[in-house]
This record gives sequence, structure tokens and C-alpha cells, in this order.
Amino acid sequence: MTEPDFLTTTRAFYDTIAADYADRFRDAMDTMPTDRAVLALFADLVRAERPDARTAELGCGPGRVTSHLHGLGLDVRGIDLSPRMVELARAAYPEVPFEVGSLFDLPFRDGELTGAVAWYSIIHTPAERLPEVFAEFARVLAPGGRLLLAFQVGDEPLYLEEPFGHPVSLDFRRLRPERVEELVRGAGLLMTSRTVREPDGEERTPQAYLLARKPAADRRPSVAAPVAPAAPSS
Repeated sequence: MTEPDFLTTTRAFYDTIAADYADRFRDAMDTMPTDRAVLALFADLVRAERPDARTAELGCGPGRVTSHLHGLGLDVRGIDLSPRMVELARAAYPEVPFEVGSLFDLPFRDGELTGAVAWYSIIHTPAERLPEVFAEFARVLAPGGRLLLAFQVGDEPLYLEEPFGHPVSLDFRRLRPERVEELVRGAGLLMTSRTVREPDGEERTPQAYLLARKPAADRRPSVAAPVAPAAPSS
């Protein structure tokens, strides 16, 4: 099957800027308390569901968030479309497994993950293809599994041209939390929380963090059979 143009373009963009991107954002988490708090909450929820839970960051880039989750005690691996990003992640964080993969065809069995994080990784997918991505998220999550999404809030995409002086360009699609919640529910997942913070530092738009959960197996007690009325006494 021929790969969609947007995947080819996205891979080439991140392969080209990978080293500069990794250097620029390596320590970004140190100045982002909301990000750290959201990731800590996610880790707590995943561990509460299953202490030995398997987790993945889907669209991990150079691996800084994946490594942060590992430091929070999760059994986590990183997946990214860009081979160069994966190469840099493996070199920087050898204690964490990383591999090349696509959000449209994740390398996990049905229900294999108790936690999945898409940290600014759904923003390069055209709107009409997002339901496929969310269906894939739902497929790999176990019942009770948690999904964490992060993205920029807005209606107009950001067209980024020649970042770090490289001759590449890419659209960064901003999203409305309400639309992402529709996608979550459309994939059969349950929304559990929404956090939106105002722009900070060089950011241009609000940032959103959504947590969702795959419904657990039906554990409702079975309805007891009706008790026959006692026979009348003679």
C-alpha cells in the first residue's frame, strides 16, 4: 500500500531537524510544572490500574517524555515515525526501548497496553484521518487502560518553514478540546479529565491535556433470579 503523502512529509521533516530539535528541547520539562504534574497523574493512574502496566509514548520524538515516564516508574517504550528521532532517543536514553512505527499501525497486540501517551503527536494528521488514529489507540489499550493526549488549542494551523535553518516545512494543526473529546468518545473511550493552560514563555496558544480511559470489562453484579413466593400455610 502506498504511504500517504502527509506521513512521508512528516517523517522527512523530523529526520531533517532531529538533532537540532533534541538539543533545543532536551531540558524543556524542567520549566513546565503543569506538564510534569499531568504526566505524574497519568503515571499514578496507570500504576493504580496495574502495577506492572506496559505503557508507550506514541510519537516520542527524541525520547525526553518517554524517559520522564520511565523515571516515574512506568514500564514504557517509545514509538516514532522518524528513524532519526528514534536513533537519537536510543543514544540519549539507552535504558528505554525505542522503535520506529506509525500511529496508524502501532506495533502492539490488541489490548496490550495499560497506558498510552500521544504528546503533541496527533497534530500532523489531517482531520479526516484522525478517527483512524483514535481507533488504533483504543485497539492497543486494555480494558481500564489510560490515554493521555497533549496538543495546542486553536483553529488555524501553524505553518513552520525552515526551522533551525533547514529547507523543510510542515503544518502543525491546532485543535479544539471539544473536537478531540468527540474523537475520544467516537473510539469508544471515556473522558476523565481536561486541563487547559494559558500560553507560557514562547508559546503562542493555550495548551490542552486530556485524559481518557478505555471502559473496563462489565463487572456489574448479575441480577438475582426472582424468588418464588412461599406456599401458603395450611
